[in-house]
Amino acid sequence: MINSDLYVILFGLASAICWGAGDFSGGIATKRSNVYGVVLTSQIIGTVLLAVAALLLAEEMPDMYSIFWGSIAGICGCLGLLALYKGLSIGKMGIVAPVAAVVTAIVPMVFSIFTEGMPPSYRFAGFAIAFAGVWLISGSENTTDTVLNDFSLPLIAGIGFGFFLIAIDHVSKHAILWPLVASRLASVGMLMGIHILKRQYGLPTRNLLPLVLLAGIFDTAGNTFFALASQAGRLDIAAVVSSLYPGATVMLAWIILKERIRLRQWIGIFASLAAIIFISG
Repeated sequence: MINSDLYVILFGLASAICWGAGDFSGGIATKRSNVYGVVLTSQIIGTVLLAVAALLLAEEMPDMYSIFWGSIAGICGCLGLLALYKGLSIGKMGIVAPVAAVVTAIVPMVFSIFTEGMPPSYRFAGFAIAFAGVWLISGSENTTDTVLNDFSLPLIAGIGFGFFLIAIDHVSKHAILWPLVASRLASVGMLMGIHILKRQYGLPTRNLLPLVLLAGIFDTAGNTFFALASQAGRLDIAAVVSSLYPGATVMLAWIILKERIRLRQWIGIFASLAAIIFISG
């Protein structure tokens, strides 16, 4: 049991680091380009990488059940990624990412209540800390409309990512990469449909391709590590540990972009991150 939990934590932390770095790269790219174009390009990159890896490793094809849940995960994850990247492009990375992460962690926890029973009391204490953290982060001198925009996008992102984690936990334990390929194909198809409906055909310029490439690589790696974590042990532990990804995003934004965040908001950020750890037990 100890070894199983250790694998969940290690894979979850690897997923968190990759997702955080991917969000940072994608967030910068979307500040300078169309968000749909950035996400579509990164998803195509991820599809190719996953398909090549599955072929090289000669992974067996999963059943239709796993393909179905992989596709559902792709749609949910795509919605979450669009909302997150849009939020990162118009708001501060150190605020948008932690709020989305708290919601991402809570969704699988609520799902676990119905599937595995009520969690222990200390996890409810974690919920309270998480809500307090979100309230502190919302303390801003911006207008009400700006605050609502700051929270609506990470809220949507967190819900999308939370359902992605639930769906990907349903895939076959004998095949990881092919269900993720199905996930990527579903998200690419959805994005292409949005492109056509919105008539937003802009793709990232050549100078932004390295950032988009990094976003695609890190996001793909994060998804793969999470799938490994969820198969190694409990979904709630895997979801909560992997939801620590804002730590990487915040550190990169602080070090590279020199983003300044008020003390009250820093307290909220650390409270949110502490809540995720507390919820994991």
